[in-house]
Amino acid sequence: MEDKKSLIREKTELLNRAARAYYQDAEEIMSNFEYDRLYDELEALEKETGIVMGNSPTRRVGYEILSELPKEAHPSRMLSLDKTKDRESLAAWLGEQKGLLSWKLDGLTIVLTYEGGRLAKALTRGNGDVGEVITANARTFVNVPVEIPYKQRLVLRGEAVIKYSDFEKINQSIPDAEAKYKNPRNLCSGSVRQLNSRITAERNVNFFAFSLVEAEEVDFSDSRVRQMEWLREQGFDVVEYKIVTAGNVVETVDWFEQAVEKSDVPSDGLVLTFDDIAYSRSLGTTSKFPRDSIAFKWRDQTAETVLEEIEWSASRTGLINPVAVFQPVELEGTTVSRASVHNISVMRELKLGIGDRITVYKANMIIPQIAENLTRSDNVKVPEVCPVCGCAAEIRSDNGVETLVCVNPACLAKQIKSFNLFVSRDAMNIDGLSEATIEKLIAKGLIKELADLFAVEKYREEITQMEGFGEKSFENLKASIEKAKDTTPERLLYSLGIPGIGSANAKLISRAAGRSWQRITALTKEELMEIDGIGEVLAEAFVQFFADPQKRRMADDVRAMVRLDETEEKQAAFFSGITFVITGSLAHFENRNALKAEIERAGGRVSGSVSAKTGYLVNNDLTSGSGKNKKARELGIPVINEETIMQWLEKGEITDVKSGQAGQ
Repeated sequence: MEDKKSLIREKTELLNRAARAYYQDAEEIMSNFEYDRLYDELEALEKETGIVMGNSPTRRVGYEILSELPKEAHPSRMLSLDKTKDRESLAAWLGEQKGLLSWKLDGLTIVLTYEGGRLAKALTRGNGDVGEVITANARTFVNVPVEIPYKQRLVLRGEAVIKYSDFEKINQSIPDAEAKYKNPRNLCSGSVRQLNSRITAERNVNFFAFSLVEAEEVDFSDSRVRQMEWLREQGFDVVEYKIVTAGNVVETVDWFEQAVEKSDVPSDGLVLTFDDIAYSRSLGTTSKFPRDSIAFKWRDQTAETVLEEIEWSASRTGLINPVAVFQPVELEGTTVSRASVHNISVMRELKLGIGDRITVYKANMIIPQIAENLTRSDNVKVPEVCPVCGCAAEIRSDNGVETLVCVNPACLAKQIKSFNLFVSRDAMNIDGLSEATIEKLIAKGLIKELADLFAVEKYREEITQMEGFGEKSFENLKASIEKAKDTTPERLLYSLGIPGIGSANAKLISRAAGRSWQRITALTKEELMEIDGIGEVLAEAFVQFFADPQKRRMADDVRAMVRLDETEEKQAAFFSGITFVITGSLAHFENRNALKAEIERAGGRVSGSVSAKTGYLVNNDLTSGSGKNKKARELGIPVINEETIMQWLEKGEITDVKSGQAGQ
C-alpha cells in the first residue's frame, strides 16, 4: 500500500509539472502520448487504492473566492499543551508508560472531517472554541487526500506548514527586502486563511496529521502508534515520531535536536504523548491542558549586548511603540540589532537606559526580545510629541498597561492605507515599497505626502541604513521609482484613492475624458453620470475630492512628479462579433458593468442569457452546477474565468483557453 501511495504522489507531481511547463512556460517535457499514459495509470491507481490527492490532475478542483471566511464552533474545545524545557522531567512524566515523541510543528493547526470517503470540511483551530472554515483551501494542500478508502466518518487533526525550501523560493521572488515574509509560520497562516483558494494552491502548503479524533468501527488495539499507521494507510502524511520510554526519551530528544538543523519542516519543539489510548482518556484534562500530552520547548539562546538607543515608532493605530536598538549580536544563526519593547509598561518594568547591558533572545527562535536588563539605569525619557506629525502624544492606561498614543486624527502614520494603494500594481506600480517600508519612512519623517515617494533618493543614507535595506535594495527602489514616473491618466486617477473609484472605473472615466488629465479633473457630476457604470454616489465623491483644496494640492503635487502619457486610445475590435455572458462573483473588476465596458470597448457585446449565439461564458467557478454553466456545457460553449478574459484584454487578442476553460 505504501508503495502505491508513493506512486500516486510521484505521478501526480510529474503530471502537474508537465502541465505547468506546457501552459505557463510554453514548453513540453513529455509527449501527449506519455502524458495520457501516465494520466491513465494514475487514475487506475486512485481507483484501486481509493486515495486521491487534492492536487491530482484527475480532479479539477474549482477555486473558490469568498468575501470572508465563515466561522464554526468546534464540537469540543481544543486545548493548548502544558510545556517544559527540562529533558529529565519528560522521563518522570512518562513513568512506566510508552510514549510517542514527535515534532511540534510550527504552522497552523487544522481539523479535517471526511464523510463517505471524501473531504467534507476543514476548520482552523481559531481560538480553540471557534475556528474558520477553510475547506476549499485545504483541498489545494499538496498532500491532503480529497478521497480516501475509509468510507465512514473520520475526524483528525494536523498542522498545515510551508517547508523552508518553499519559503525561501517565495521570498527569493520578492525583490523588496521589507516585503519578504519573516518566517514560514506567518506565510503559512496567511496562505491557509486566504479568501481566494487559488492563492493557497500556489503556496505549496503541506499537512501533517498528528492526532486521530474520531474513526467509527476501527480497532486500533488501544494504541496511538496504530492510529498513526492507519492514517498513513489512508493516504495521509503523519508527523515524524519516535516510540520512547523513560529509559530512552532523553537521548531521543538529543536526536531530534540534531535533526532540527537539517529538517525542511518548521518546528518549535517536540510533543510527548502516551501511546495507551485508554490510559490517556482516564487522565482527563485540566481547565487549560490535556493530561495525556506535554510539549517540550528548546531552551532559548541568549546573548549579552549594549542598548544604544530607543526608537519611537508611530503606527497606523495611533500607538507610538518603543523599539530597542542595541549592538549587533548573533542569535540562532542570524545577526540581531533591534527588538520591540511593546509598550511603556514593559519599558519601565525593565528600567531601560541608554548604555545599559541587556540580554536578548529569540522567542520561539524567531522574534527578538529583551530577556533582562543587567544595569537598569532607567534613563529613557518618554517623548511628548509624535515623531511623525509633531502633535501631542499622551500616555494612556488600559487595564494597567500604559501605552503612548498620538492624539492627532490626521497623523500621517494613520494614513498608511492611502500610501499602500498609491504604490500598488494597478496604481503607480512602485516595486520595492512594501507597507512595512512605507511605515518606516513615515515614522522617520522622510515622507509627508504621496508626491514625496518620488523623491526618496535624497534620503539614500537614511534608507540604506534601515534594517534589511542595503545599497542594492535602494538601487532597485530608485530604478522602480524612475520607471513608475512614466504612467497613464487612469493609473494616476486610481492611485489617488478617491472613494469608490477603482482601477476599472478610473479607466472608464479617463477614456470618457479623452485621457486628458485637465479634462478628467474638471468633469462635472452630470458628465460623470453619463458614463456607463458611474452612478450618482461615485460622481458626487469624485467631484468633492477635486473640490477639496488640500486634496487637489496633493493631486497636483503628484502630477508634477510624473510623466503622463495622455495619448488617446484607439478602439480595439478583437472581440468583434463575439457575445459574452457574465455570471457569478468577480475578483478583479468592481462589478459586472465594469467588465462589460471593457468587453464592449474591445468590440464585443454582453448578453444576460446563454444561447447558441454565445461565444463564451465568464464564470470564476468553472465547475459550478448553475443553470448557465449547464446550458453552456450542453451547447459546447467554453466557460472561462475572469483571469483568462483579463489576459485577452491585456494582450489585445484571444489566445489558447485550455488553462482557464472548464472541462479542459
